[in-house]
Amino acid sequence: MELSAAYKYCRRMAFGHYENFPVASLLLPQPQRDAIAAVYAFARRADDFSDEPFYAPRRKQLLLDWRARLDREPGGHPVFTALEDARRRWKLPKQLLADLVQAFLQDCDRRRYDTFEALLAYCRLSAEPVGRLVLRIFGQDSPAALRASDDICAALQLANHWQDLASDALVRDRIYLPGAEMRRFGVDEEQLRRGRWSPGLGELLRLQVDRAEALFASGQDLPGRLPGRLGLEIRLTLLGGRGILRKIRAQGYDTLKRRPRMGALDAPGLLWAGLSGRTA
Repeated sequence: MELSAAYKYCRRMAFGHYENFPVASLLLPQPQRDAIAAVYAFARRADDFSDEPFYAPRRKQLLLDWRARLDREPGGHPVFTALEDARRRWKLPKQLLADLVQAFLQDCDRRRYDTFEALLAYCRLSAEPVGRLVLRIFGQDSPAALRASDDICAALQLANHWQDLASDALVRDRIYLPGAEMRRFGVDEEQLRRGRWSPGLGELLRLQVDRAEALFASGQDLPGRLPGRLGLEIRLTLLGGRGILRKIRAQGYDTLKRRPRMGALDAPGLLWAGLSGRTA
């Protein structure tokens, strides 16, 4: 497949799945935007393998093959044609891409986490590599920037977990709330599957939202240390994640009956805040 067609395929995947947060948006220069789209398409397809019912009989086989392709020639697959070019141009570490696949493999077997620390370890595989790859693409991967990016990416992953609490439990049989804390607050799995909110669940989610917010706060200086359009992109991502947390709070921490999301009506305020240099 021609390289231009491969990148076009990846861009369609990136923009087609966009919801809460900017993904390789038009704010970014085309070469870097294409590279991010290739990374996103690679992760998106692996996520489909781990989630979509169609792939259920052979999830692990597909994921292991997807990871093994990192060591092979692209073979005409548009994602790997684009990704191989991006890896070569921007010297992207294979391990970060392999870590993403490992997170999806983990999703196949592990659907519960007893402690918050175990959940953060999962985020180190499922979320933090994306931020590190973006920083590498822009040549901004200093140790301080990587630490801040890790915090932001972990917070984004956690915000997504609390946002998708109902569908994760009911559709995917995955519960990312720490099990020990569920027991402490008197919350059980059947309650989540049946969509029954309780004051204990509200307090449990308040704790989780506060933790995600603390991670956002820890990384919030990153956009100001990044140049131009990349800084704005990361600032918008940070604002979008914090916006989800605000919506969760505004609906009394009940994400079982209504999934909070950032929509078109939020976009102007988000952009204005980003252009104004705000991070909260």
